Parts: sequence; structure tokens; C-alpha cells
Amino acid sequence: MNIKEAGMEIKYAIGAYLEKDDRGSYLLEERFCRPILLMGAPGIGKTALMKQIADELGINLVSYTITHHTRQSAIGLPVVEKRTFAKEEYSVTEYTMSEIIASVYERIEETGISEGILFLDEINCVSETLLPTMLQFLQYKTFGTHKVPRGFVIICAGNPPKYNRTAREFDMVTLDRLRRIDIDVDVSVFLEYAATVGVHGAIQAFLDIRKDYFYRIRADVEQVDFVTARGWEDLSKMLLSYERNSYPVTPGMIREYLSDPEIGEAFYVYYELYKKYRLDFAVSDIVNGIIKEGTGHISNAPFDEKLSLIHLLLDHLGNRFVKYSEDKEKQRSIRDELIAQKEALEQEVFEARKAEFERAEDKREEDIEKTDQSLTNVLLFLDRTFKEGQEMILFLTAMGRSPYAKEFLADCGNEAYEKYSGLLLLRQERTELTKEIMEE
Repeated sequence: MNIKEAGMEIKYAIGAYLEKDDRGSYLLEERFCRPILLMGAPGIGKTALMKQIADELGINLVSYTITHHTRQSAIGLPVVEKRTFAKEEYSVTEYTMSEIIASVYERIEETGISEGILFLDEINCVSETLLPTMLQFLQYKTFGTHKVPRGFVIICAGNPPKYNRTAREFDMVTLDRLRRIDIDVDVSVFLEYAATVGVHGAIQAFLDIRKDYFYRIRADVEQVDFVTARGWEDLSKMLLSYERNSYPVTPGMIREYLSDPEIGEAFYVYYELYKKYRLDFAVSDIVNGIIKEGTGHISNAPFDEKLSLIHLLLDHLGNRFVKYSEDKEKQRSIRDELIAQKEALEQEVFEARKAEFERAEDKREEDIEKTDQSLTNVLLFLDRTFKEGQEMILFLTAMGRSPYAKEFLADCGNEAYEKYSGLLLLRQERTELTKEIMEE
């Protein structure tokens, strides 16, 4: 399954493990709450998935890369204690609390939330000295003599041996105590995620064109060439920062994130073209409804240029959709605060803050109208330029990946969007009907 499907499976598992009866007791016995083992290629987004799930469920997340630990930090340090057995006193070895278990309790104290995820990455890449400790942990949910609190779900992640020379396969006895989820690489899921977090438009456009370049690991005796989802997202952050500060983007900088010469070079060439398209296509003019002479050649441009234009337009609109969401949340917070403090504030202070809120709300309404008009301008441009081509479908499909665009449309609507999405739906229904008739 892809990482999005794996995320849903994990949320269902957590829901089942933490389900309680009317008295607040967990319904499932602890022995049935198997640790979850995620197996997938490195850099695919397993750690980011854990944070997303914890945030969505409102529970804690304690995360460790287990290969950074020694046996002592995992199970605790030995201490000698005096114990009495059959009226005789003996010296016995006990252990201090594991750093990992201690972190779980510290997080519970910090947040006041008793439930969460204990995530251990690279679980199948530990050293020989730590391996028995890990196997004990997976089977009994303990580090040394200390158990993981009942409200914490154990989720581990590992890489198949084909990706990591230090990785090992678990035996059947261990696997029979786990829920194993194998995660496949899926560029469509990454592009959906990319639209959500604002990955650079050049990367989204490039991967739309070259989906085969999304993920690659090639190893030989001398070196390993690799490109991962993590690499693309980290590169995006740097590209955006470099552009804000007018720093030069060099092939060397690209290779620091895309460690495959072929893919790194291909993306650098495309990125340079993308910057050129940004000027040639006068995206800001299109968004503002200004169509200059000579833009008709775009309809006959190569497909990659058209796709670049679509992502440039999406980038421009995407920033406005994000701002709408942020402004809405900010105003909602200010409004709730004003309501809560109305009685406590002096009348003059309250009226001043209320007036400030109303001015900000007026400005937000203006921004909504501008964003609405900008979206309309883009849709009209695409319709005039490409007629009934696939460009409109590509644009609407890509825009549909963004939760910010969905939020804006759900709250504010847009007549042009409703018109063109409706026409496309009719066209698709007509195509499917024709296909059915031809098959009969």
C-alpha cells in the first residue's frame, strides 16, 4: 500500500488499541495490541507520517532513531541493590529507567495527555549488542524492566535489506507478534502532499512530467546514487529560501539533495527553464486579467511548457489560498478572545480592539474578492487559450489536491470554477457513455 493508505490503517489501529468502555478502561487486552512495523524505502516519509497522525488524533509523539542508542541507553544502567530472599540478603543487579521510557513519561507530564505514539525508526538496523533488547521490546513492550505505558501505541519503522546493507530480516517468531505494513513508493501521493505543504512549483511540475524520477536508489561497489521524497521536500525548502534571498541556485546545490547525477542534472535544467517560463508567460499579468499580445503561442507549446505554466499559475493562486486560510484562523482567534474578554475589558479598550478587528475583517473581504477574481481570470485564460484541451483538466485536478484551495472554494465559492468543473464533469460523463455504447 502507499503511505497515505498506511496512514489510514495506522489510525484505525490506534483507534482500536485505545478504545475504552464506559468506565474508561481499555477494551482490548494489552497482549492483543501488537506493535506496528512499517517497512519501506528510506526517505519515503514514515517519520513525517507519525507526526501528522499524532497531530490529527491529538495525542503525544515520542520519536527515536534507535540506531543512535546503545544497549545501556535503551534498557538503562545497571545498579546493585540489596534484596532479601528466604531471610538471606543478596546483592542483585537492577536497572535505572530507560531513556526512552523516561521520555514517554516526561511527555505525559508536559502535555497532560496519557496517550500517544512511541515511534522507533531503523528498528531492523540495530547493532548485534542491541538486537536482543529490541526483540524483547517488540515481544513484551519493555526496555529492561520498565514497560511502555498502556496508552502508548508502539510503531516501528525499518528499511528492507535491499535498501540498507545493515538491515536484517526478523524471524517468524518476532513477526508473529507484530502488525507489518509494507509501504510502496507512490508519486501521486507525494504530489498530493506537496500541494498541501507548498512544495516548490518547479518540483511539482517536474515530477508531474518525470514521475520515474521521483524515487531512485542505485548502488554499486563504489557508491550509492539516491533520490528520495525527503530529498525533494528538503530541496524545496532551500529553493524557496534561495529565491527569497536572491541566492544563486547551482548544479552543486541541487546535487546536495538529489544524489543521483542523472536526476540532479535533469532537474537543474528544468528549474532554469521554469524560472524563464515565469518571465515569458507573465504569470502575474494572467492572474490580474491582463492578456498581452503574443501569448497565443502557448497553445502550441510543448507539453512540459504548458505543464510548467499550469504550476506557475497554481503557485501564484496557492499563496493566496494559504493566506486566506491563515487570515481566517487569525480572525477567528481574535474574535473568540474578544468574546471571552468582553466583560473583563474596559469599554474603551474593548471598542478599540473591536474596531481593529473590523478593519482587519474588511481587509480580509477585499483579499477574498481579489482571490476570487484572480481564480476567475486564470480559468478564463485557460479556456480561451486551450479551448477543450486537457490543460483545464490538469489545472483543476492539481488545484483539487490543495486543502487550502478546497477550503477557499467551500467557504467563498467561485462561479467560474463551478462552471468549468461542471462542464468537465459533463464531458467525462459523455465520454464514459460513448465508451459504453461502443462496447455494446
